[in-house]
Amino acid sequence: MEFNKEQIFIVTGANSGIGRDIAQQLNALGATVIGIARDEEKLLAAKNESQHPEDFHVEVKDLTQDLDELPKYVTSLRKKYGKLTGLACCAGVSINMSLKGIDMPYLEHNFAINYFSPIMMAKGFTDKRNNVGKGAAILAFSSIGAIACQAGMAAYAGNKSALAASMKVIAKEVVSQGVRVNTVAPSLIMTEMLDDAIVESHAGLYPLGIGEVDDVSNLSLFLLSDKAKWITGQNYVIDCASM
Repeated sequence: MEFNKEQIFIVTGANSGIGRDIAQQLNALGATVIGIARDEEKLLAAKNESQHPEDFHVEVKDLTQDLDELPKYVTSLRKKYGKLTGLACCAGVSINMSLKGIDMPYLEHNFAINYFSPIMMAKGFTDKRNNVGKGAAILAFSSIGAIACQAGMAAYAGNKSALAASMKVIAKEVVSQGVRVNTVAPSLIMTEMLDDAIVESHAGLYPLGIGEVDDVSNLSLFLLSDKAKWITGQNYVIDCASM
């Protein structure tokens, strides 16, 4: 796969984990990247460590603030950088909580970052004035937790299930524009969010080992590229534990 500088991709959560790897790989393959995250220091580090830092633009923003204004924010990015080719919604949180501990602030926080912000970013991206039309692509992140539900994941499984379903609907709404929309549903992936206890307790469940970040980003890059020009409205599970 290869991209060019005229292809501009927004990547949320670009300061760490899967988002960082997708942003840096897009950049390495020639694309222009707009990396969005709250942590400016980590975001600048991701830019400086990229292969072409001059084509890695940094936008420091908390996507959970002023959710209703996110479509206008996407428009402002288009005006600043040019028409957009892709949107990868990688920002998210995973905090387990039993039903007894759930309250509205907890639900609102989880849904704000995992569901509301990707939907509103997609609303801005699919405005015909903001994307390149045919060849444009959206990728959002569901989770294996939305399929193989476990105790303590009521909020997380709920918002990730909702996101996958909503993105299928959006895919149908924008297919006439030539815009593709897909989600991926990764299983447990080795990122900085995992502690040693989780890795140790889950290692035996994965016959091919716990997933690495590039196991997710490789498929993600394919879905964002023209190589996947005939794929839309799909939710791809990335997992070996539930085979």
